[in-house]
Amino acid sequence: MLSLVAIIARVATFGNPIVHVDESFYFVTARAMLDGALPFVDVWDRKPIGLFLVYVPAAAFGLPLGIWVYQAMALAAVVATALLIARLADRAGWRRGALAGAITYIVWLDLLEGQGGQAPVFYNLLTVGAAALIASSDRDHDPRSRLRRGLGAMALVGVALQIKYSVVFEGLFFGLWWLWRERMRRRHAVPMLAEGALLAVVALIPTALAWGYYQAIGQGPAFLYANFTSIAARQPDPILEQLGNLFKIVLITSPLFAAAILAFLRGERRGIRGWLFAWLAAAVFGLLVFGSWFDHYALPALVPLSICAAGFADDPRRASKITVIALLIAFLAGEVTVVTKRMGRGGPEQFAQVVDAIGHGPGCLYVYSGDSMLYPMSGRCRLSPYVFPSHLGRKRERGAIGVDQQAEIERILALKPAVVVLRTPYFGERSELRALVIMRTARDYRLKAAVPIGRDTNFVYALKSGDQAR
Repeated sequence: MLSLVAIIARVATFGNPIVHVDESFYFVTARAMLDGALPFVDVWDRKPIGLFLVYVPAAAFGLPLGIWVYQAMALAAVVATALLIARLADRAGWRRGALAGAITYIVWLDLLEGQGGQAPVFYNLLTVGAAALIASSDRDHDPRSRLRRGLGAMALVGVALQIKYSVVFEGLFFGLWWLWRERMRRRHAVPMLAEGALLAVVALIPTALAWGYYQAIGQGPAFLYANFTSIAARQPDPILEQLGNLFKIVLITSPLFAAAILAFLRGERRGIRGWLFAWLAAAVFGLLVFGSWFDHYALPALVPLSICAAGFADDPRRASKITVIALLIAFLAGEVTVVTKRMGRGGPEQFAQVVDAIGHGPGCLYVYSGDSMLYPMSGRCRLSPYVFPSHLGRKRERGAIGVDQQAEIERILALKPAVVVLRTPYFGERSELRALVIMRTARDYRLKAAVPIGRDTNFVYALKSGDQAR
């Protein structure tokens, strides 16, 4: 049943190469890795390398089949996560609400930009798997068995960290809770703390291995800058914009928080139920501390939120009717949201028109603003590691990508790419850089096509005849 719900909820995205600019870029980077590119060096971003490795199997199928493959992978991850949500709800004694909690997760993904292959869609499975291991050890009276389960949980957290570092807060919560539980069992402090240190080491192993590899090939500084230093260097969005984003998240998730609060107030709050509510608090803290608060930033909190909301759905009285009505409304709202976003961002047919206008070579492509998926779809080469367009054009990235934005744009244009693509202006763009690109394209390029794509337009410029293209 969960598989059917997930398919219906996500079917409007299947085969669309531009569901969201983020997952387009993940696919593009994975495809570049298969061609020999090294993340953080040849293709720059601040996401951990594990996220791109997740996309490698799909990228190996090429285009367009690879798009279907990564979306099938995301679908499988969603269903598996929902199954574990139901299992944890059942484990907490909310059996009657377990199915509702699982469906809640699937349905609310569509409302929070989780309709495709965003990073949390994949690492939420690892996080809930870690939670299931910890929960299963709660009644285990063998310290060695509890340690094995704890090590398994921390290994999953470690892998999740290499998909998105924001998992660190939930990982810390799992580890600290494990230590507190062992202490409550009257264990001696020294062996308990030693085992706790071992859990921390296991969680850090995947990140240490990634850093060690880059260090071994002489790219350790590039790894550290992209993964850590650049995050702190990025400029915050305007506070009013951030608060607006947060308000939107609160509005979308408010029914779930209301259900979770009612479950907290009404029922038992000790044991595993208390732990689940505490996990939700840790996930919300992780959401709040990062700022910006784009819709998909709330996706990690959706896992414990769905489980805790199952506590409300477990009530055999009015809650069952309310739950059914709320899920139906959320499902319909999610479908409207997914279809509306597809209409606004464009679909495969419109995107194919942009690719046809670009052509398939010879000569390189520069997407100043637009979707990075244009690179592999056109088969044209790139002239910069900064493949994600907003890294060079957005205000908040100024001084946070390792190069001067304007200098890199001028370097790219000096190489005379055969085709340059610009979309219509976007919020947060550095207008002076856009003016620079427009001035250069007016001088050296001719407008080949202006292709409507969703609510936007992609302007495709071809180098004037007689100029030497790269």
